[in-house]
Formats: sequence, C-alpha cells, structure tokens
Amino acid sequence: MAHQLTTCTFCGVGCGLYLETSGNQIVGAYPSVSHPSNQGRICVRGWYVHEVASSPDRLKHPLLRKNGELQEVSWDEALGFIAGKMKTIRDEHGPDAIGFLNSPRCSNEESYLLQKFARAVIGTNNVHHGTGVYSNNSINVLLDMIGIPASTNSIAELAQSQVIVVDGVDLAKRMPTIGGAVIRAKLNGARLIVVGTRRHRVAESADLFLQIKPGTEALLYGAIAKIIVDRGLMDLGFIKARCRDYEAFLATIYEYDLLRVAESCGVAPRLIEAAAMAYGGASSATLMFSASMEERSRDSIRAVVNLALLSGNLGKPGAGLFALTEQNNLQGVCDMGMLPDRLPGYRPVTDDQARSALDVLWGARIPPAPGLGSRALLAHRGQGKVKALWLSRYDPTNAALLGDVASQLRQLDLLVVQHLFMTECGNYAHVVLPTTAFGEEEVTFTSTDRRIQLAERVVNPPSGLTPAWEQIAQLARLMGADWKYTSARDVMDEIGQVVPFYSGADYENLARDYGRQWPCTKDRPLGTKFLFAENHFAEKPEERPFKFVAVPRPLAPKENPKEFPLTLVFGNSLYYWNQNVLVRHSETLKREYRQLMIDYPDGFVEINPEDAKQFGIRDGKRMRLCAAAASAAATARITSEVRTGTIFVPHFMRAVEQQILGSSGDSLRLVPVRVEKGTA
Repeated sequence: MAHQLTTCTFCGVGCGLYLETSGNQIVGAYPSVSHPSNQGRICVRGWYVHEVASSPDRLKHPLLRKNGELQEVSWDEALGFIAGKMKTIRDEHGPDAIGFLNSPRCSNEESYLLQKFARAVIGTNNVHHGTGVYSNNSINVLLDMIGIPASTNSIAELAQSQVIVVDGVDLAKRMPTIGGAVIRAKLNGARLIVVGTRRHRVAESADLFLQIKPGTEALLYGAIAKIIVDRGLMDLGFIKARCRDYEAFLATIYEYDLLRVAESCGVAPRLIEAAAMAYGGASSATLMFSASMEERSRDSIRAVVNLALLSGNLGKPGAGLFALTEQNNLQGVCDMGMLPDRLPGYRPVTDDQARSALDVLWGARIPPAPGLGSRALLAHRGQGKVKALWLSRYDPTNAALLGDVASQLRQLDLLVVQHLFMTECGNYAHVVLPTTAFGEEEVTFTSTDRRIQLAERVVNPPSGLTPAWEQIAQLARLMGADWKYTSARDVMDEIGQVVPFYSGADYENLARDYGRQWPCTKDRPLGTKFLFAENHFAEKPEERPFKFVAVPRPLAPKENPKEFPLTLVFGNSLYYWNQNVLVRHSETLKREYRQLMIDYPDGFVEINPEDAKQFGIRDGKRMRLCAAAASAAATARITSEVRTGTIFVPHFMRAVEQQILGSSGDSLRLVPVRVEKGTA
C-alpha cells in the first residue's frame, strides 16, 4: 500500500487528505491531521471520494454522434470534428455564435485554457461558469465594495472570532468541516447567530436564530446597521481611515425602523436588536454567507458587506467575510477569467491596456465587448443566436432550470460535453469527451480558504484518457494556435504571468506547507493568511480601499392575496443526492444521500407542520400547489426546517418549477400559492 497527500475536490473547503493506493487503483482515503483547513477531520464525501474514480459508469472513450447515435471514436476523429464544426460556425455566424461554460469543479489550468481558447482562438468573450445562471451577484458586489472577490480570512481563524454570523447556508449538509469549526468556536465561547429562512442543525445550536421571511434579507441587515449606528457601535476610526461614501450610506440607514422591519421580516424586534448588539459590540466578528445568496438581490449582499465595514471587521484575525461555496473551485474559475465581462485577474474586458497585454502574450487579438453570461447564453439558444456550446463538467439540465433545456440543446449545431460520466445533456451532445478523475491528474484548485492547492496524481488514468486541459490545448493546435504546453506546470507558469494573485505560485511551493493562500504574489511568495492587514490612513476619500453602498430601505414584501396565503420559494436543495453527478456514482455516498428517497421516491416539496395541519396535508402524500396562473402536483415533506407561510421547492423538482414558472425559468421569484390535498 502507498499513501499520498492531496486535496479533496468535493466542496469548497479544500480539506487535506491522504489517498491510499494499491497497484494502479485508489482504494481508500483518510484525513490529514495537520492540514490547516480540516485538522484531521473530513466529511462522509471525503472519506469516500475515491469511489468516484473507480465507478464502472465512467466514460473511457470519446463519443461522436453518427446517424443519430453516439459511437466510440478515436481522439483524432472527435477533436477533428469539433475543430471543423467550430471553424464553420465561426466563419458563417461569427465568433459570438459559440459559447463556453464550465463548472466550478474545473481546475485552474483547464479553466484558464478554456477561456483563453474562447478569446484567443475563437474570438469571443462568451465564457462563464455554471453558477452564473444564478446571476453572479456576490463576486461583483465584493469587487465593487472591497476590491477583492474572495473570503477575507482563514477557516482556522474562526477559533478567534467572538461572534459568528451564518447566513443562508446549511453548513452541516453542505460544508460539514466548516460547520464543525463553527460549532467548536461556539463551544469555546463565540456567540453564534444564524440568519435564514430554514431551520437546520447549525441553527439549532445558535444563540440567536433569525428565521426571516423569504426576500427580506436587505431589510434585516439595514435594521441591524441602524441599531449599530444608534448605539454608537460603529468603528469610526476604521471608517475614516479606510472607507468612502459613509455619509451617503448613513442617509439611507435612518429610513429603517426596527418595529416595521421586524414585522416585515417576521422576526421579533428583540432578536434583531440582540443580533445587532452582539455583532456591533464584538472586537472580532465573522460573517459567513453562501453561494445561495446568488439567488438574492445585490442590495441584500451589499447590506451584508456594509455591516463588516460599519463595525471595522476587516483586516484582523477572526474577523471578516467568508464567501462560502459548495463547489471546490468557484474562486479559481473566476480568477482564471471564466467571466463574460472580466479577463483573468478580474480586469474588465473593456480595459484597453489589459487587453493589449494579453494580445502580446497570447499572440491574438482579444475582443473588446463583454460576452454573454450563463443565463444569457442558455436563454438565447432558442432564438438562434448561439449555434454551439462547450460544456466542461457542467450539466445545465441539472444545475438549474432555465425553461425546457433539453429542447434548447437539440437546436444547437454543435454541443460538446466534457465530463467524467454520461450526463443528461450528454444525451443531446454531438461529441462527448471523457475526462480524468480525482487522483489521476496533477492540477490546482483554489478553495474557499483562499488556498491554492495541488491535487496530486497518485495513479495513472485509464488507457487513452487525458486531462481536460490537455484536450483543450490539442484542439487549439488543430485550429492553428501555437500552444506548446507539455504539462499542467507549464499552464500554471503562464497563469502566474497573467493573474497577479498567482504570480508567486508554482508547483514547487504549492507542494509545500499545504499550498499557498491567495493572493500569492512575487512579493508575498508565502501567501496571505488574512486580507487587508495593512492599516493605513488615507487623507483623500477616493484613495480609501473600501466603499459603502447606500441601500435605500426596500419596500416590505406585499401581503399575499387571501386566496393564495403561502409563498413558494425555489432554491438549491440541501439534499442534493439526485442532483450531484459525483454523488450518484459512489455507492456509499448514494446510500448516504438517498436516505430521504426511501420515504419520498418521487422527490418532495417542503411545508411547515402548522401549515400542513391547517390545510389537511399529510406527510408523504400528494398535494397540489395552485398559483394564480398555474398549478403543479408534488409529494409533501412536512418539516419544521421551513418557516410557516413558506413552501420550499428544490431545483431538482424541475417538473414543479416548470409548471409553476413556465418557460421563463425565473428562479428568483417568490410565488403566492395555496395548497390542496390530492393531485386533482
């Protein structure tokens, strides 16, 4: 038996673990005791991550559609077909007729080369990551307000936090290692505040749980800011030295009235006041929010960042903002430039100087106009504007509902799918390219801890399989590009030249000390434990690094009509066993995450016990959700996890979402409904 330290690639925590190998097979995994992100702990996914690579369902050969059927072909034939079709589409319809989407599970190397291929070879900025369908709010807000689209502090620093606020994420289900760190911090004296519409295991342990009505987040945080100002808890020294636009922010804060906000949010005023006093009075407070915030308005995220600025909770240990993500490399794919309006390193595509530098390095002219994002690319397919899509480890039919995705995919002249397994959208592909699995390639990922880490190659991939980055490079050469990458290390060397945050990172130093924390620059080759440690005073407001954004008091949510007393909420399921492709191909994980399927084999929507009793709904029985213009039938799961007056519909219940929302696929809406027993 051999053992190799590497990085778990299941979620955004980036736990260190050892893979145990026998011959050319990975046979086990166990945690690294000394890794700073997990310190000897991993979740059930980490324990069984190796089962994914050994799944008998893996794709082993390229597939090309011939006479309506996908058939195994050689790599030369598959890539040659793609190159020919892309050239034809580009020549006949222009480069913007082609789009490229990848998953936040893709490595830094393949993400960098995919966006470079799109921009330098095809000539389009139509690049995005899959979670962009939820509107990509937090990245843009963080860039605008603090200049950095990342978590500001390290997971290990939670032990130094006096107050921890967890907003909108079930850590126990989605990021258990961080959930454990939060609970341990609470047991050691930190106050834990949980905000959200759902009651989950971490919420049960909270000192304060603010179970708000859906869509009232901006109201809540505005009221908390108002209390902090009224009680004089703001950090005026920090604000004066490091923030701008404070006066404009203050002018809107006075619009918030605690009693009115409490009524609108459905939370007792005393709880809101207690949360404000705890957060504003702490010398080190952490505010954690998740990718589920992508489904909320930008103002609600701005209100969160305003709180950190108001209380001076940036630039010190145990304080700051954590932008949590369930995917293992959301920050990395954004850093690499998988954004339609941003080049690698977050420089706008409209920046002439930034484009010129890339023109010289890449030997190609970069288009100056922002491209289409995920939602726009997918929505425009039906209008015939996009003729070809490249999907790398990304399945839009499972990731989000955007109308009838299957019928849209069928209209494409070219659909290329890169994946470890056959996915639903792969059934409509013209070409399917199999990829290597965890442990079969040496690439890097950037975790929610801002830790750039190597995922080591510990076994050889099945005969004939090559890493995704290598497939992209080979295709670029077929289309005339002079790409001479011989290893993923070559790609990382170029990333260091293009992305300033990675200029000090290379495979040699990433192999030491559990990687390097971003930004890892030439003047900071050891990385950065927490951001904004430099405490300087700027006389001129325009030179201060942080910016308040005034958030006028939102209107209170409208009362539902009497005939539709409940609110239907669509969102990411906390039980993603039938949505996550990797989970479905590990027998152990499938058993773990399919537990609810025993009681709900057809899926479920969730309703609070009080509402269920009022409307005569029984657990596990069918009920009909009736909106003003549509209805849908589903099985009821009665649970106190959802608040009264709310029915939660997971995105994987696509039939329900389609029937209620129609072809718009607008997953941001809150829909008034009533419920009826049965399916009629």
